[in-house]
Order: sequence, then structure tokens, then C-alpha cells
Amino acid sequence: MNTSKILSLEQAQSLALSHQGLLNPVSEKSRTSTLQTIENLGYVQIDTLAVIARAHHHTLWSRQPRYKENELNQLLEQKQIFEYWSHAASYLPMSDYRFSLPQKKAYESGKSHWFSQDKKMKKFVLDRIKAEGALQSKDFEFKREGPGNWYEWKPAKRALEQLFMEGRLMVEKRQGFQKVYNLTERILPSGTSTLVPTEKEMAEYLIRKAIQAHGIVTESEITYLRNPFKTAVSKALKYFLKSGALSEVKIEGLEKPYYIDAVNTLNVKSNKGSIHFLSPFDNLVIQRKRIQQLFGFDYMIECYLPESKRKYGYFTLPVLYNNGFVARFDPKADRATKTFYIKSLHFEDTFKPSDAFNQSFALKLKQFAAFNGCDKIVIEKAGTRWKKNINAAIKAL
Repeated sequence: MNTSKILSLEQAQSLALSHQGLLNPVSEKSRTSTLQTIENLGYVQIDTLAVIARAHHHTLWSRQPRYKENELNQLLEQKQIFEYWSHAASYLPMSDYRFSLPQKKAYESGKSHWFSQDKKMKKFVLDRIKAEGALQSKDFEFKREGPGNWYEWKPAKRALEQLFMEGRLMVEKRQGFQKVYNLTERILPSGTSTLVPTEKEMAEYLIRKAIQAHGIVTESEITYLRNPFKTAVSKALKYFLKSGALSEVKIEGLEKPYYIDAVNTLNVKSNKGSIHFLSPFDNLVIQRKRIQQLFGFDYMIECYLPESKRKYGYFTLPVLYNNGFVARFDPKADRATKTFYIKSLHFEDTFKPSDAFNQSFALKLKQFAAFNGCDKIVIEKAGTRWKKNINAAIKAL
């Protein structure tokens, strides 16, 4: 068992960013496919908030500027990806389908998805889809008699989601942002393995995917929101270490052991000249404790807090520059006026923006605004000097 390697913090950061597809400036000519990106990351989280481009689109654009928002639905209809629950609602590669089955079996055995189950409504919903084909939740709306004639649909929607979590329904496509459900047997590609993985297989899968996506991980990061597999993952890690498939390493200044692929040469260059505005639900930052330990960045999304308790803003985006997080800003894309707003910007105390940073920020901001359907940029609240400098850099583009 190899436990002798010691990494500098910069080495560990570069390794993590490399595996996340964020190491070097991403070229506009980048041809990494959307499917490849999802397979490399393991999943892309779906989010409903639309202050700017939704999280799933934003996460993919951060790694491939040629990305177009229709690509996800195309992959869904082509059955190359599927929707299900990772640590949250996500798009996952169809090649990983069988590893969603343990969770589906748990729901099928009686676990409820947020709400108590209505077996009659589940049968009603399932029977209609069997007879009529793919349906949306709005197809189950009915007008209630009485004052206001308001529409009732919640029981059917709950049944649809429960059947989806059980694996009896899948999302065939999305119309707008609305799910279109169909029977799993009508969607699942022929030849897809439906063999339920053993606990050992599941643990080994979680380890491989974590190493693939993040490069360097702790045991607790592997089992993030995967509590049922903690014991199995611990056993599998010992096996991988003993067999030489993984190496245990230490990072200068950090106590916990980390794990990397044993064949990793660690010959990773620093992330010089790169800037990214990341989604709050980006794969790199979703584990807040990991980012705080590895990058010294204390980050949380504040949209779920009362306005009076927000420190940085409703939907702040982390700004990754070179190997570290240097700022965060609160954006809003007004698509009606094609105006992209920076409502507030806050730099980390240890970071002072240079001319090189300002130029990189201005270019990325222009590209990001365009991705959000905006051609005008308005910076509302930021340091006066920086605001003047960045506006000048934008005009010079």
C-alpha cells in the first residue's frame, strides 16, 4: 500500500481542476461533446432557477463554449442520457443506468419521494400512460367545480414523480422545461443492462466515478449523500489500495488522507490564464466543505435565505481565476432588454485585481452575457475604481 506521496496544495488544486475540465482556458473551438462532458463529470445537476441560464446549461457551457441549450434535450431523446436522482435531480449518462437501480428498488419497496403515496392515483396515472403514450403533468389537470373553477393536479404530479423515482416511468424529453413521462420499457435502449449491482459493485462504481470526476478525493467525499454505501466504500477503498489501483496521498496543511488513481503522474500544470464564472450548482463547488478545504473558499448560495440575512446576493456565482477562487458576483439576465446585470461583486480579501485579471474578466463577461442572450452589460455595485477599469476593458474588446 502506497501512502508516502505528499502533494502541495497547488498540485491538488490543479489535479481537481484538470479532472473537472476547468484547468486551462477553454477555447471557443473546443470540440468536446456534451455527452463526453457528462460522462466525465458523472452527472450534471438540473435546476429550475432561471435568474441566468439554468444550472445544467451553465455547467456545460463552462467546459465547452460551443454548447447550445438544445443539446441536452437532443441527447435525452436520443437515449444517450437519462434523468434521475444523483445527489439531486440530474442528467446522467445512459451507460451508468444500472447504477441507478438500487435507489429505484428502494422506492419501489415502499420509500416515498417527499409525499405519502396514493396507490390509486399511481395506478390511474400508469394506466393512462400505458393506453395513451407519453404524458405531462398538465395532461392530468382537471377543473374542480365550485367557486373560481381552479385547476387541481397535485395528486397526479406526485404520483408521476413517485413512479419516476421507482423507475417505472422515465423522462422521454422536455417540452419547454416540463417533463414528458413514458414507460421505462418504451424508453430504455435495447441492450441496456438492468442487472442490479451488488453492494460491492456499487461501492467500486462510486469510487471510480469520484476519482474520474475530481482526480483527488477523501472517503467522505466519495460517499457524499450516499450514506447506505459508507461501509461498502470503506471496504472497497482498502481493496483498491492493497491491489495497487489507488494511492493514498496527503496534502500539505490538510489532515485527512486523499485518494488518487495509482497511475496518475501528477504532472499537472497550474491553471494560469484561466477564468470561469461557475454555477452555484457546478460539480466543482457542490460539496462546499471540499471547496473550503481544498481552495480556502467559503461559499454558499443565499437564494434560500431571507433577504435580510444575505451577505453577497441572491444567486452569487463563484469566480475561478488561475488556481483559486477570487470573487463572487450576483447576476441577473434581463432577456427582454438583453441586459446582463452584475448587481454586486465581492473580491476575496487576499485578492487584488490586476490589469490581466480585468481583461480576462471583461472577455469572459462579454461571452457569458451573450450565452445568456444579452448584448448589454451593466455593473451596478462594485468598487468604483474596479468598475471604471472593467468598463474600459469591456469597451476595448
